Amino acid sequence: MDTQTINFEALKESHWSEKELKNAEIITDFVQHLMNNHDFDYIIKKYGHHNYVQHNLSIPEGIEGVVTYVKDFVKRFPEFMYDVKYILSSSDMVLFHTHVTTKAKDRGNERKGFIITDRWKVVNGEIVEHWDAIQPINALMRFYTFLAGGKVRNENKLF
Repeated sequence: MDTQTINFEALKESHWSEKELKNAEIITDFVQHLMNNHDFDYIIKKYGHHNYVQHNLSIPEGIEGVVTYVKDFVKRFPEFMYDVKYILSSSDMVLFHTHVTTKAKDRGNERKGFIITDRWKVVNGEIVEHWDAIQPINALMRFYTFLAGGKVRNENKLF
């Protein structure tokens, strides 16, 4: 499988503090291994030992919940990848603005896939919370989002 690689050197900002840089590096590692490499064992081993509050109501609670969710998505769409376009790191928060595609042939095609903005809270080097906003671009992804979006899998607040 052709894997998308996050070009962190091109996306990092020179004005970030040491803490903001470290937090952005942690999230880049997390996203690269979860969303692009689909290395679920790595994610559980490295990030599964602490509390992780999930604010996307469609995703079960905890690191295990997000891994299960992504693993199921990858079964349907094995070429699923995150193309990170922008990283914002501020204090404990890291935001990724991303173009997500489900087929390798659609990478770079702004008329296919999803636009996803993810925000994580990182405290003392641990990812402790996640929020996202998802915009499906093409008709198939809009339909998939409609079908998949109805089941509530955690009771956390949205904000």
